[in-house]
Amino acid sequence: MTDTSATAGEGTVLALAQGGPHPWPTVPAAWRVRLTALAIAAVAILVTTLMTVPDSPTAALLLDRQRYSVFPYPFTIQNLIYLALAWAMGELYRRWRAARRERAFLQAGLLPEDPNSLLELHELGPIRRRVAELHDAESGFLPALIDLTILQLQASRSVDQAINVLTSSLNLMSDQVDLRYQMLRYMAWLIPTIGFLGTVIGLSLALHLIDPANMDLGKVVGGLSVSFYTTLVALIASAMMAFVQHAVQEQEELALNAAGQYCLKNLINRVYVDHESVVAR
Repeated sequence: MTDTSATAGEGTVLALAQGGPHPWPTVPAAWRVRLTALAIAAVAILVTTLMTVPDSPTAALLLDRQRYSVFPYPFTIQNLIYLALAWAMGELYRRWRAARRERAFLQAGLLPEDPNSLLELHELGPIRRRVAELHDAESGFLPALIDLTILQLQASRSVDQAINVLTSSLNLMSDQVDLRYQMLRYMAWLIPTIGFLGTVIGLSLALHLIDPANMDLGKVVGGLSVSFYTTLVALIASAMMAFVQHAVQEQEELALNAAGQYCLKNLINRVYVDHESVVAR
């Protein structure tokens, strides 16, 4: 490392290379988070069931727990919406944990951040060996970018080619982040669709129960309440999910952009390539 203090610079690289294990935030397994979210939703439905009075306006709105409901309780449209929302929120929790892990990497000092330091090619190996263990297919934008960029620098000894690799990697990772939200976007469409399905079923059954000769207003009103309540609950749930999704995705995309800027500032702009030695080789 070229620095006003060579000893201090070498010590910085050695500390980065030999840094002990950090308590990085982990991303829990998908199946565990989904099962936990569904269990929490089931418990919430049970508690709401115990706290509400059957046939009350609250029970009819939140649970469709009423005498003339077209669905046998607890197999109602509202409860299905809650389970779908819980599944989506569980997945968003995983994405939030992933974004939190990425922010932790940005604050870990994986590269020398001293503005007076320069990195030489022979000093990049220890740094790469350290970061190689910190990224996988699920997370680790910054370690992966450092790993790929250093590998290109060691192979080509060209800063321009390293910049091209960094740019291509950022584009691929951006697409990867977007793909992780495909199922969540489907859930954001599915939840209101379930509500509209309840509307169609409720209206059709309510119309079917209309008999001018012997009209049962209770059953008709019960069918109509399903049609309106399910749509209301579904739209509220969809709005909540969309808000959380945009907030979490923004955090993950900001972490990726910050990782790219960190590599440019502390790796690309600091690396020193001795062109005379490259030509001699």
